[in-house]
Amino acid sequence: MADSRQIEAQAADWLARRDAEDWTTGEQQALDAWLSASSRHKVAFLRVQSAWNETGRLQALAAGLPAGTLPARAGSAIASDATGAAPDLRDLRFAPRDRSTPRRRGWQHGIAAALTLVALGSAAWGSWQLTGREQASYASGVGQIQTVTLPDGSVATLSSDSRVDVQISRGERHVALAKGEAFFDVAHDTRRPFVVETDGRRVAAVGTRFSVRRDPQEIRVVVTEGKVRLESRPAPDGTAQPVSLLPAGSVATAGRNGVLVRSLPVAEAERFLEWRDGFLTFDDTSLADAAAEFNRFNTRKLELGDAAVADLRVGGNFRWSNADGFAHLLEQGFPVRAERHADRIVLHTR
Repeated sequence: MADSRQIEAQAADWLARRDAEDWTTGEQQALDAWLSASSRHKVAFLRVQSAWNETGRLQALAAGLPAGTLPARAGSAIASDATGAAPDLRDLRFAPRDRSTPRRRGWQHGIAAALTLVALGSAAWGSWQLTGREQASYASGVGQIQTVTLPDGSVATLSSDSRVDVQISRGERHVALAKGEAFFDVAHDTRRPFVVETDGRRVAAVGTRFSVRRDPQEIRVVVTEGKVRLESRPAPDGTAQPVSLLPAGSVATAGRNGVLVRSLPVAEAERFLEWRDGFLTFDDTSLADAAAEFNRFNTRKLELGDAAVADLRVGGNFRWSNADGFAHLLEQGFPVRAERHADRIVLHTR
């Protein structure tokens, strides 16, 4: 499966070829087929086209030219040639996201979180000294990604509106996921298994990297390094349930009907965790599900005005903090009309 950068490069190539003077009917049919093959293709093409149009508009304004007149882009890697031919975008490359850049948070949230963690840490240390058991709770607000180092050296990254309750003893490291989603980079310690428990299921590891997400009807486990063991509580009649061993690349969904495990390349499994870097990735996803994902991270909600708009399929990579930009893109390339309010954006079919 092509990643977002590959698809955007293909979209740039199509845009450059379409704007050339020798564009043929056959090439238009091929472009239409490529756009129809995946909603990710359509979104990428809209993005590249919008970015190019916006760049030309801003440069025209800066140069004092009439609207609709694009200035020459001399010296640019995507400059037009002297004949005024369409720019060649085939060598356009999109810069990778800088994973080292700290995520922005309001200073009030940062101070409050720091004071809370200091207080919890002091209390936990005193508890450890007296009982050999350490306890702490960590939580994130809506639209906040919170990364904390646990007393055993493991690192937990909490997604938006999430909470974990941690108990570390001399025999076990236990984390209860009360709500939301968390990614764990587990410190290796063969003497003390690292167990995440939620909704009657246990995910056990020794030293690995994985996430656990709790939804109303199911939980999801994504493993990106090492192996974890997914255990379910006994059935009502006391019958033991099967145990699933999940290697790296596994995406397991556990619900009322049992456990479904998909084995993917690790790079594809990582796509489920791009929320850590501020992104959501969709691949032929219903607009209803995409809106629900955006709503996990935003107080200004996306609402669906009718059943037809809910069934539309979308794909691509989007910033979860920019629901309005997502709605604008839908208006550009889909039969969607967005009705904007201060606390919500209602999407309708048009």
